[in-house]
Amino acid sequence: MVVKEYVTYNQVHKLCQEAAPRILEQFNPQLMIAIGGGGYVPARILRSFLKRPGSHNIPIQAIGLSLYEELPSQYPSGRNTPGEPEQPGTKVTRTQWLDLTSLGEMENLVGKRILIVDEVDDTRTTLEYAVKELEKDVEIARQKLGGKGEKTVFSVFVLHNKNKEKKGQLPEDMLNENRYLAARTTGDVWICYPWEAVDIDEHDKLAEKQPAN
Repeated sequence: MVVKEYVTYNQVHKLCQEAAPRILEQFNPQLMIAIGGGGYVPARILRSFLKRPGSHNIPIQAIGLSLYEELPSQYPSGRNTPGEPEQPGTKVTRTQWLDLTSLGEMENLVGKRILIVDEVDDTRTTLEYAVKELEKDVEIARQKLGGKGEKTVFSVFVLHNKNKEKKGQLPEDMLNENRYLAARTTGDVWICYPWEAVDIDEHDKLAEKQPAN
């Protein structure tokens, strides 16, 4: 039986608010890259809490990566029931990426402190792919600029890290330098986020019935 944990928008908001001071202290990002679709909402909330007085909002760019695959449907509509868990895939697929044909866009990432944002660190496969590919692409852009400027530094923020054996790995220097931050560490449960809900009122009711963490 799959154990589900329901998370509300208010909880997501408060997790971002709580994590923001640590992110500023440890990362002080100049740009965020949200992994769609789970990273969009927390990245936008974080931007409000990371803004320093008198400074501009931190820009947000987006990439799309797909690892999860839907379970075979048992329903005539061809769709699974709302909230039905998906099973992890074995291959990361790009559905959206930065415009590598535009040197101007990639140049904006060179030498920056960039925070990669996602909702959950499950198997770590997606995060490993994102970090490796972004590091590679930004270094290519830096070399095209004649190798000028400092190297780009990447950090990671997730709302939830599942306490389980990971299939993917993050760079050792990222972990050693505290450039990985999870607002909460949970057991190996299926986390139901509010942006996945079809009936948000029912979702919130189920969240209220849960034992307090």
